[in-house]
Amino acid sequence: MALPTKEVLGILVDNLKIRKCVLPISKKAASRWAKDLKIPKGGNTVIYTGLMYQLMPYISALVSALEKMEGSFLLKFIKLGRFANKFISISSFFGKINKHEVEKHNKTLYIIANLLKKSGLDFGYLYDNDLYAGALAYDLGTDEALNKHITKVYKTLKENNVKRVITVDPHTTNMLREVFPEKIKDFDIEVKSYLEVLIDNKIKPVKQINGEVVVHDSCVYARCENVIDEPRILIENSGTKISEPEDTKKFTYCCGGPVESLFPDKALVIGKERIKQLKKAGKEVLVMCPICYANLSRSVTSDDNIKIKDITDFLNEAYLSEK
Repeated sequence: MALPTKEVLGILVDNLKIRKCVLPISKKAASRWAKDLKIPKGGNTVIYTGLMYQLMPYISALVSALEKMEGSFLLKFIKLGRFANKFISISSFFGKINKHEVEKHNKTLYIIANLLKKSGLDFGYLYDNDLYAGALAYDLGTDEALNKHITKVYKTLKENNVKRVITVDPHTTNMLREVFPEKIKDFDIEVKSYLEVLIDNKIKPVKQINGEVVVHDSCVYARCENVIDEPRILIENSGTKISEPEDTKKFTYCCGGPVESLFPDKALVIGKERIKQLKKAGKEVLVMCPICYANLSRSVTSDDNIKIKDITDFLNEAYLSEK
């Protein structure tokens, strides 16, 4: 029995309408990564996560639950689950959240903030008002609910006098730079990816790493936002050689992740095809998107003999480590 995609999509949309996010996450959990950084609250320039990294452990739990349910008698209860979800969040029933994964993604955000500080950028953070950007809802075509949510997010940014947003992932960058201006008349907030800011501010490495890495480009960064050169410059400035895989830069091959919430089996097939390409180019693969990281990590096996790493792990060693 195939997954009832209509009902799964309905649960995600209902969550967005009722709880301001496709999968509910507490405000405390969403901003925990910034706990020890002493970032000022608010300001004209803010780091904006869009909750993408924070949501990945919850999405992983959902995908794992859906994989187990596919072909199972439990699918008969999805409609009942959607009805119940209107009154009480059923997300906790999808499975236990992996704490290691939570810590991993929180560390990624922590590193990005420290990189921005190192580059000389003066910025704040909205903490409780760092709202979900709506990326997954946009990918799934939930226009009505998404339009209302985008209005709420923009209103929150304006109420906090935000004039410039620094994003941390490709999907949130694309939402604020391309989708929001289409939906909101006179959208007037400047949007830049942290990778662009690091290049603009001419951040310098503190350590030379004489190795070789493979770069997996995010489809959204490469094709929609033209963020292609920035990660490569940051890598090469540290003395590291880049090995390009088959299908790279604007012609990058999808990781499969954008469809994993509704079609986890197909996402895995696409991910494995990309792994085949990547491992021909090298053993250490750097990604710059939480969705790419999640689905490629899920697709790789011990036999593939490669490591999937977020680019921030590399940048942390090259640009923040003590000499």
